[in-house]
Amino acid sequence: MLFRSLRLVLAALLLLTLTACGLFADKETRALRRTPEYQQGYSDGCNSAYGPDANRRNDAMVRDAHLYSTSRAYRMGWGRGNGACRPTGYNGGAMPGSGPIRDPNPGGGSIP
Repeated sequence: MLFRSLRLVLAALLLLTLTACGLFADKETRALRRTPEYQQGYSDGCNSAYGPDANRRNDAMVRDAHLYSTSRAYRMGWGRGNGACRPTGYNGGAMPGSGPIRDPNPGGGSIP
């Protein structure tokens, strides 16, 4: 019994250690996040993400090509900002057909 509980505690500690490595950034990444280039990249990446009412033309992307090719902080900020601000498609309502009432218009066709 003691061996089993000790094994469980060790497994929990190992899992916690491995999880902490993935959740917390290293010193270099934290330093990059404080730079003006990272913050500008994050802002540009976020502005490049398509919102629900955005004009989705090809020239809607906001990115400083020179900084993107030369600055690791800008590139990291742009990627994280774009990923964080990109809509998921979920607007908070129930998924179609998942409620207690049957969809009278399945498939989006005309009303019967």
